[in-house]
Amino acid sequence: MTDSILSKAATMEIPINSNGDSRTAEDDGLEQDLQQVMVSGPNLNETSIVSGGYGGAAEGIIPTSSIKGPAIRFNPEYFDRRCGSAMHHSNSNPSMMSEEATRGVAVEKFDSVKKWSINTYKCTKQMFSERFGRGTKTVDLELEAQIDVLRETKMKYEHILRLARELTNHFYNMVQTQQALGDTFADLSQKSPELQDEFGYNAETQRLLCKNGETLLGAINFFVSSINTLVNKTMEDTLLTIKMYENARLEFDAYRTDLEELSVGPRDAAAMVRIEIAQQQYQIHKDKYERLHSDVSIKLKFLEENKVKVMHKQLLLFHNAVSAYFAGNQQQLEQTLRQFNVKLKPPGSDKPSWLEEQ
Repeated sequence: MTDSILSKAATMEIPINSNGDSRTAEDDGLEQDLQQVMVSGPNLNETSIVSGGYGGAAEGIIPTSSIKGPAIRFNPEYFDRRCGSAMHHSNSNPSMMSEEATRGVAVEKFDSVKKWSINTYKCTKQMFSERFGRGTKTVDLELEAQIDVLRETKMKYEHILRLARELTNHFYNMVQTQQALGDTFADLSQKSPELQDEFGYNAETQRLLCKNGETLLGAINFFVSSINTLVNKTMEDTLLTIKMYENARLEFDAYRTDLEELSVGPRDAAAMVRIEIAQQQYQIHKDKYERLHSDVSIKLKFLEENKVKVMHKQLLLFHNAVSAYFAGNQQQLEQTLRQFNVKLKPPGSDKPSWLEEQ
């Protein structure tokens, strides 16, 4: 009896239609949601539902072909559209950020090139205007005179440096010749008994001259090194600041001329905006010009003081060392080097310094 009831229940049809009483409002809402998602796809009516009884004693098969109502199908296009758009949105964020960063760098470079081009055009125009006598130039006569004196002084000191290096090379060769000559005299004094004394005197004299020559060579090398530092470092640094000052002066005059030209033009709204921008640029370059003008004045003052101090010491050293050498006063020569803290080359160091080889 029980088996027949279960068999009949397992094979009975379950009608599902829009007018059936067995459906509830919740079922209608679920059907509408499923219809939006499942429109096309594999037909689920061809499958079966296997139901197992409690305790496994009985089981039944409900054929889904007997179920009435709309077919439930899977819509892959709707799924791809929904999920694909979400994935595309999540993956597009890094690429969009990268594109924005690249665009920002490109815009920054473009603005930099634009500013450089405008500045170069204005400065070139101002330079040609000054050269052909059509433009005005800001001039500090006192400062310009000091700059001209510095350039002329540097040229003269470079000439002294070249001559001192030539003297070093020639004197070094002379000392090497005296040393070789002394060694030859000493060798002949041993091999010529009849002229032993004469060769011995000359060998001793050449050795003394060679020793004093090495001492003088140390003083000259110190003199050359100090002049080289003064000319190629101290003066060159000041001239570099002067070059920056001259460029700032040219830019200042270029923007000053541009502001003057705009000031005498029309005064409409667009012109007033251009005048305001020109006024800002003029003020920026004016501040830069005044700052470098002050730097050049200070450096010229310190350079003059340093030049006098250095040259006073070096000229006194050069004079005392050369005088003591040619007077044959070895003690005075060595005392001069100690006075100016000049260290001689270690014994056996016959190769000239890199300053001597220039």
